[in-house]
Amino acid sequence: MTWPVVRDVVSSIFLLSGALLALVATVGIVRFDNLFSRMHAATKPQVLGVLLVLVGVAFRMRDPHAIGLIVLVGVFQLFTAPIGAHMLGRQAHRTGLREGDDRIVDESL
Repeated sequence: MTWPVVRDVVSSIFLLSGALLALVATVGIVRFDNLFSRMHAATKPQVLGVLLVLVGVAFRMRDPHAIGLIVLVGVFQLFTAPIGAHMLGRQAHRTGLREGDDRIVDESL
């Protein structure tokens, strides 16, 4: 196989796996019942899905300027998604939101 074919296959694998993780994140946001579970679904697989899509696009690009912009988008995604989820969780805690909190705390430890 030649290098362009290998690059296309690797790029396709990254793009499809990133799209699949973004789909899983979307299904998690719709199906989970409380805010904290939805925040987890919105940040963890979604960020990894976007990063995998960006890596797939970077494999297709040849321009160093475009790859630099892709890296910049990935860095901003890594910073903004967890900060946004933290702000949502903090506001929910401050307002006393307790939706479906059925956790058991063992205080004997």
